Amino acid sequence: MKSIKRHCRQESETADLAKGLGSILAHFFADANSPERHVNIALEGNLGAGKTAFTRYLIQGMGYAGKVKSPTYSLCESYPIVCGKQTAEAFHFDLYRMRTPLEWQEAGLAEHFDAPGMCLIEWPEKAEGTLPELDLQIAITAGELETERQFELKALSDLGLRILAQLQGDLP
Repeated sequence: MKSIKRHCRQESETADLAKGLGSILAHFFADANSPERHVNIALEGNLGAGKTAFTRYLIQGMGYAGKVKSPTYSLCESYPIVCGKQTAEAFHFDLYRMRTPLEWQEAGLAEHFDAPGMCLIEWPEKAEGTLPELDLQIAITAGELETERQFELKALSDLGLRILAQLQGDLP
């Protein structure tokens, strides 16, 4: 398993990391002939770690210009992304309020994992054993300063490895 660690001292550094990842994902989705037109990402961190802010920058990095909001109460927010001549959907899940994995299954949200695009899941442990294979795991830890964050991005699949390899090439 390959991983990348990145310490961001300012929110602008967090934005650069997330937008860089979003740009890489948009390139994957732009190729209609690519079998890799879908990626599943687990986003982990304590309350207030910055998961939703990271997601906002990531989706903007994919080319979405509208408002990106937290799905804490709706469970899922979706964002249409135009990638070249192709379209994809970014699905942002927040499972914090779920009590059991059965709730995830009963919500009927698993169908989104078949669509071209991205599924990003906050609190994936709430759906333990019921999620499709994940490609990336992003762990966020808040630092001592309000804007400071530590990121660890882990590849969990071959696609995740290719994404991290491209991201590693973009990191200073």
